[in-house]
Amino acid sequence: MDRALLEYICECQSKGEKAALVTIVETRGSTPRKAGSKMLILPDGRSSGTIGGGCGEADVRRQALIALDNQQSQMYTVRMLNDVAADEGMVCGGIMEVFIQII
Repeated sequence: MDRALLEYICECQSKGEKAALVTIVETRGSTPRKAGSKMLILPDGRSSGTIGGGCGEADVRRQALIALDNQQSQMYTVRMLNDVAADEGMVCGGIMEVFIQII
């Protein structure tokens, strides 16, 4: 894990802030980042790190905020395929499985 991201997690925990750690656990096809990439999302929408940017990352951010509201970790699938990808301006053509972990 990136040292800066780890320090940010520790800082959040010391302040008693909730956060969602998003980790790509599997990719298929063309994706902007690969398994192991991480991003931290705070309830106010601030983030640290990236899982690839663009519409896919925005989709995961929205899901992470929902998970934070529900206080429930979950798996989430981001599909960047065919017409959906083209309509959203994605240059990839794959699928990312991410784990949203409430910490």
